[in-house]
Amino acid sequence: MKAEWEKITEFDGPEQSPGFLLWQVSTMWRREIEEGLVTLQLTHPQFVLLANLGWMTKDGYKVSQVELARQCKTDINMTSSVLRTLEKKGLIRRIQLEGNLRSKFPLLTKSGEKIVMSAIPLVEEIDRKFFSKIGKKQNTFVSFMRSLSKKNVDS
Repeated sequence: MKAEWEKITEFDGPEQSPGFLLWQVSTMWRREIEEGLVTLQLTHPQFVLLANLGWMTKDGYKVSQVELARQCKTDINMTSSVLRTLEKKGLIRRIQLEGNLRSKFPLLTKSGEKIVMSAIPLVEEIDRKFFSKIGKKQNTFVSFMRSLSKKNVDS
């Protein structure tokens, strides 16, 4: 049986589908990020969690693994697994606060701070080159992406 494409899709082809294009571009971008991060022996999820942990705790605040996962929009189980790996690498330590034995609060170690200080400029340079293709429309693009990243409370 031959599929009747005009009945199953509103698009003439995948290059008109915003979902396909987002997947395609994000795959291309992530590949470049991962190639850069391999020099620091980090995966992309490790970088995202380390960098966000650094930003969230830079003023001395303690954040739980759940809060970090919520900020990064990552699955809590995946977040916990990645944090265990980062702890084994000596880049973070996880503490439990008195009176709160159920939650773990990750903190960057000195080694973790050092690697974040190297990783952020590296990733930002990759971003700068990758997104230079959209030129002056970058602020609009970021605004669109920010809108898409917000959870739709109406659904």
